[in-house]
Amino acid sequence: MASSVLNIGVTALKAAQAGIATTSHNISNAATPGYSRQEIVQSTSLAMYTGSGYIGQGVQVDTVKRIYSDFLANQVMDAQATASQIDAQRSHISRIDNLLADATAGLSPILQEFFSGIHDVTNDPSDMAARQSMLSNSRMLVNRFQATGNQLSAIRGEVETEIRASVQTINSYASRLAQLNDQIAVAEGQGKSQPANDLRDQRDLLLADLNKEIKTTAVRMGDGSINVYVASGQALVLGSQAASLVARPSSSDSTQIEIGYQMTGQNLPMREGDITGGRLGGLLQFRSDTLATAQNTLGRMAIGLSFTLNQQHRLGQDLSGNMGGDYFSILQPAAISNSTNIGNAQITAVFVDANALTASDYQIDFDGTNYSITRLSDGVTQTAASFPVTLDGLELTLASGVAAAGDRFLLRPVREGATSLGLAIGSPAEIAAAAPIRTGNPASNTGTASISAGSVNANYLTTPFAGTVTLNYSSATGMLSGFPATSAVTVDAGGTVTTYPAGAPVPYTAGAKISFDGIEISLSGTPADGDQFTIQPNIGGVGDNRNALLLAGLQTAKTLGGGTMSFGDAYSQLVGEIGVRTRELDITSNVQNKMLDEVSNTQQSFSGVNLDEEAAKLMRYQQAYQAAAKVMQMASELFETLASIGR
Repeated sequence: MASSVLNIGVTALKAAQAGIATTSHNISNAATPGYSRQEIVQSTSLAMYTGSGYIGQGVQVDTVKRIYSDFLANQVMDAQATASQIDAQRSHISRIDNLLADATAGLSPILQEFFSGIHDVTNDPSDMAARQSMLSNSRMLVNRFQATGNQLSAIRGEVETEIRASVQTINSYASRLAQLNDQIAVAEGQGKSQPANDLRDQRDLLLADLNKEIKTTAVRMGDGSINVYVASGQALVLGSQAASLVARPSSSDSTQIEIGYQMTGQNLPMREGDITGGRLGGLLQFRSDTLATAQNTLGRMAIGLSFTLNQQHRLGQDLSGNMGGDYFSILQPAAISNSTNIGNAQITAVFVDANALTASDYQIDFDGTNYSITRLSDGVTQTAASFPVTLDGLELTLASGVAAAGDRFLLRPVREGATSLGLAIGSPAEIAAAAPIRTGNPASNTGTASISAGSVNANYLTTPFAGTVTLNYSSATGMLSGFPATSAVTVDAGGTVTTYPAGAPVPYTAGAKISFDGIEISLSGTPADGDQFTIQPNIGGVGDNRNALLLAGLQTAKTLGGGTMSFGDAYSQLVGEIGVRTRELDITSNVQNKMLDEVSNTQQSFSGVNLDEEAAKLMRYQQAYQAAAKVMQMASELFETLASIGR
């Protein structure tokens, strides 16, 4: 009996020792990141049957249990992945917001100064100081566009660098997770399936850190290991094997990083839209959404400004009497051939209508027979059997080579618009402020009719004016004659448009718009028989401001977005979109971080170490230890008593 009691005391002493050791371990790791509270699990030892019944044999410690909840841990990791994704976007979009919305460094003030310079020229077209001021403002506008575009390009470069760094971090975590899976399997195998709690804590902490980089799904296996999956189900970790992600130049655009997947001989591209959560997901989403929108919208604005100003400037006349040339220069786009293309086709594009331009990129696919051109912003596709093709203000041309079936091209027509904008004129005298024609009413006219100052359109550039046209009115027929013998004449009388063949007289209608050879005039009043009206080159028209007035009018003209926006409207819309998105991310980030704090606190309240609670446990185990020692002392005394009886 004394031996039996002694054995029971020993089991109690061992259980108390295990409790003290586990509690001490908890206390010492109270501040260790990722540590989960542990506690011993004990049960009654198998009782022994005697004639008096079953007599207990003490206690045994079955295991040391980790207080851990998969459900709470998954909640924390999901919240962390979302918070990291939002924060990655927020940190960059705030820079774009500050860049575009700056009251002094933004484009709005310099755009206003540019058009103010044009207005100054309209007030005195012959004033060289006003012309120099307009030219200086133009240079500042170009520099501001280039600077803003370059800053956006710099942000893109930083994002590409961060994407590479994030991929390296993910691969490092994956490799370490695979190593821990192996260590846990070995440890638990040697320990007769007892859980390696501290190693599991290290692995779960590493998994939580991995979710800061990319959202994962973890599947716990029966052998104690975990399999980790990313994106649309790609295995990042399988037991003791780790796959790797690859940051490599995209096959569609070598200047942009794409994510690839490598494992056991597989080398596959990953769809960007499938990579969600974490810093990597946030960077990819920011690059494809906010940053691309900002660059494309700003580029479209620069191209629209260049294209529209150039169109009108070419219709004017400079101080030397020459027709105006391009005011701005802009880079014409070319499609990027996919690195997997078999053919050698080169596709280029030119801008033909700034009003129809979109802020989208395009994908061009060739199936061996037809080209499919997809607008990536909304997925709308246009099919063509051959080039040239006109769409969205662009004319696409097969510049050289031949495409093979399966070839693919990426067209980014407006992205480089801001950085490629330049000033095409270098002298104030080259500013085409005057119109190339002038009109007149001879003093000999007896009627009240008068001719407008006149203007020209793009057709005038193919048939520039060489001499004087004198229109004669006949009261007998009510007709005008004297138009160039080889030119048809179009008359718009209150919306009714009639074209008269070359050499035919034209009926007089007061207020009607008359056009021929790119010249547009109108007559008003009542002419008398024999009255004449002249149209001639604007020789010596240094004080003429008609074309400058048309240039100035472009400030408020709806020349972008299908006739819905002016240049200022387009920029304000961009600033507004970025501002709204920034504010949205600020709010979402605050909400998500609060949610992360809440689920983290809930997890800690369940798995974390409470020092007061552990101190109470330590006292309880101390008392149990002392009691067990007392039992052993009593058993020893009983044994000595029995031994003395025999002496």
